[in-house]
Amino acid sequence: MPASDAPPPGAPARTAAPGPARPSRLDPAIAARLRRGPDGLVAAVVRAHDSGEVLMVAWMDDEALHRTLTTGRATYWSRSRREYWVKGATSGHHQYVRSVALDCDGDALLVSVEQVGAACHTGHRTCFFTDLPVSSPEATR
Repeated sequence: MPASDAPPPGAPARTAAPGPARPSRLDPAIAARLRRGPDGLVAAVVRAHDSGEVLMVAWMDDEALHRTLTTGRATYWSRSRREYWVKGATSGHHQYVRSVALDCDGDALLVSVEQVGAACHTGHRTCFFTDLPVSSPEATR
């Protein structure tokens, strides 16, 4: 039997965050499926389409998603600069979009790209180059 998406008894109901403050041309059917944060953004997990390697995490609002879907170029919302940016426009490290998937809750996107050059602003292929120590349960027995 499939699990219910309803909250447990006594828990507050989950509601979709309000839409973005910026105007967008995103298909209303897609926009209706997004569950944005209070800032109107959805996390975009970016991976290499050929290997599945996770390259980076960025943020999209409705218009950034629209531009990504219609141009085939990864476009994000910069929280620090408060503007749209097309990956590679200044660095030359482009991301050509091969597919975009919405997760089951509508609050995250999986963007598969052909990565040209480094994905990370530090010059690394991926932003995830720092491994942290993990203690396994077996080691603590």
